[in-house]
Amino acid sequence: MLPSLFISHGSPMVALHSGDTGRALARLAGELPRPKAILVVSAHWESADLRITSAPRQEAWHDFYGFPPALYALDYEPPGAPALALEILERLEDDGLVVHLDPQRPLDHGAWVPLRLMYPEADIPVLQLSLPSQHGPALQTRLGRLLGELRGQGVLLIGSGSITHNLGELDWHAGPEMVEPWAREFRDWLVARLAADDEAALHDYRRQAPWAVRSHPSDEHLLPLFFARGAGGAFAVEYAGFSKATIAMDIYRFG
Repeated sequence: MLPSLFISHGSPMVALHSGDTGRALARLAGELPRPKAILVVSAHWESADLRITSAPRQEAWHDFYGFPPALYALDYEPPGAPALALEILERLEDDGLVVHLDPQRPLDHGAWVPLRLMYPEADIPVLQLSLPSQHGPALQTRLGRLLGELRGQGVLLIGSGSITHNLGELDWHAGPEMVEPWAREFRDWLVARLAADDEAALHDYRRQAPWAVRSHPSDEHLLPLFFARGAGGAFAVEYAGFSKATIAMDIYRFG
């Protein structure tokens, strides 16, 4: 059975200069059984309601600005998974949720950047489930649990966000060994609570975790973690590191 993953996707520039993150993702993809399909919940598709991509083919959306032209020249065009999208819709509707198929939405960089590093051939069907971020961690845990059985059908479930995400406090001159104490303290608290399987504390992280609001002024980049945790099993850290002193680039595996 495939695990579920949480990936800190970092800047879009990771697609060009992947460094340790790219090596960790490539290694992980090589260790896993080849997925039949991939479902991603990304921090960059916030929505009022639940939506799922249903196009027969996907393409990369360059949903950012101000980067070098070489980044905009990159593409990622995997097949879609319309039949799987319908199956997921039915599973969620059976649990009382309202879900809509979206045949227009392309893949945002929270999805295609890490997938391009893991599966560069773009030959595995991919779809995205949107993030109704106003409903917080509990909904993401519920969604993960409802869809966790797909792991046994060869579907790789991925939450893509960031363990810390305060762009206002980046240190552009920091080397990889430099980490702000508050960012490390938040990351370490989160890892300890994940290892202890302390769901109550995790769902209440904005009150209980040290430096929670400083680490996440808004919580859309952490919410995909709860989807991955809800879908998977035992917790393991696949990669840990920081970028620009404040952005944790951790990759976690569940199951």
